[in-house]
Amino acid sequence: MDKELERARDGQLVLKGQRGDQAALGELVDIYHGTVYRMAFRMLGSSEDAADVTQSTFLSAFENLHAYRPEHKFFSWLYRIGVNEALDYRRRRQGGECLDESLPDQGPGPELVARHGQLQEQIQAALMQLNDEQRAVIVLRHYSECSYGEISEILCVPEKTVKSRLFEARRTLKGALQGEAG
Repeated sequence: MDKELERARDGQLVLKGQRGDQAALGELVDIYHGTVYRMAFRMLGSSEDAADVTQSTFLSAFENLHAYRPEHKFFSWLYRIGVNEALDYRRRRQGGECLDESLPDQGPGPELVARHGQLQEQIQAALMQLNDEQRAVIVLRHYSECSYGEISEILCVPEKTVKSRLFEARRTLKGALQGEAG
């Protein structure tokens, strides 16, 4: 969908939601649920935790819908809430839990599926070794496909900071993954 059409659609749904239209809020959930969930999963490494954070993200967003400023994209505003919820959740549950091993089986055969699953587990484990700032930029850039400008807006940091965090995060991930392979 065209960015301007998306922004107009979101703006209309938010306005209706601010007026108490539950169907409009439901539509926003339908549109962004998967995106918020995937971000939370990559930030936390657990499907149960990601589901909790996704729910708390929408609850927080809808409770604070009056504070949304239409000059910002709803997606960026919601994502900022989601990243903050994931970071807060992680801080509250510090101590680390096991990775969720229920990755979906996709592929032509069991050997390829096993290798793919192992690779995903290695990537997720390496991702969990990053600090919160680095993990956030990796998830937003590579899993949510946000632009540098969008990441800057979501995290409330300059684009230069986004780029430097991304550089450091990639370097750290590469080291962690090469360490596991070697």
